[in-house]
Amino acid sequence: MALLVFGSINMDLVARTPRLPAPAETITGHEFFTAPGGKGANQAVAAAKLNIPTKMIGRVGGDGFGAELLQNLQTNGVDTASVWVDNEVSSGVAIIAVDDQAQNNIIIVPGANGRVAQPDVERLAANLDDANVLLLQLEVPLEATLAAARAARERGVTVILDPAPARQLPPQLYRLVNIITPNEVEAAQLVDFPITTQQDALRAAETLLERGVEIAIVKMGAQGVVYATKTGQQGFVPAFKIKAVDTVAAGDAFNGGFAAALMQQLKLEQAIVWGAAAGALSATKAGAQPSMPSRAEFDQFLQNNAN
Repeated sequence: MALLVFGSINMDLVARTPRLPAPAETITGHEFFTAPGGKGANQAVAAAKLNIPTKMIGRVGGDGFGAELLQNLQTNGVDTASVWVDNEVSSGVAIIAVDDQAQNNIIIVPGANGRVAQPDVERLAANLDDANVLLLQLEVPLEATLAAARAARERGVTVILDPAPARQLPPQLYRLVNIITPNEVEAAQLVDFPITTQQDALRAAETLLERGVEIAIVKMGAQGVVYATKTGQQGFVPAFKIKAVDTVAAGDAFNGGFAAALMQQLKLEQAIVWGAAAGALSATKAGAQPSMPSRAEFDQFLQNNAN
């Protein structure tokens, strides 16, 4: 059985700067590099590097970036047979600034990701009989994400939605999602109140449960993770203590680690611990997919940080 990821595949263009620029300001950076990214592809690589059979469904452009993105996914163990090469458009790119405090801002140009549509949903559907879990995000058109969630639920596949970039969601999407995993900023945009404390996060999780999801997980970075379920389970998982270098893909690493744990039948709280560990490890390295931990690194980190 496989983990399916339906979503975006980007090339990240990353500039490291002493601080993030103010509006209309030009500053000088001190490093530039490209790295494969996109929330969908990041999450696929995160799971595949933890030795989980993972299939990616999405699109790249018929350009040099597209070929490089496909090769990178394959090198990291992701099955790309259902990734479409769209020769009519460029590959998606993300233009990222990362400051010396590991904070970032990001501009996304969707390219091929913006053309994900029903044919891609049909490629997804062809893989659902051999899948346990589907990971979704919001970097491809919402209509396609909604159709993917509906197809997965009809086949009894667990649907995990990372609602990023955050936006208001149609009510029916909540009812099609088993598990939603916003960070505190995304959760605040969804529920329309600020989230600064664990209590705020729990209130947000309960609001999301009321909208139809079965499990709501709110990622709060260094403050840890709050979760609640429709069956009345609530809890908090503290963050691992690390020295952050680049937090760009930490949320994607969380989702990949969390889904990997579910694929191995781990219970909810242990799956959240896996997600937190994967996210923490990714924040100690630069880049999106290059920062995803190997299974050996991951197992050693959990062993070193066992309670």
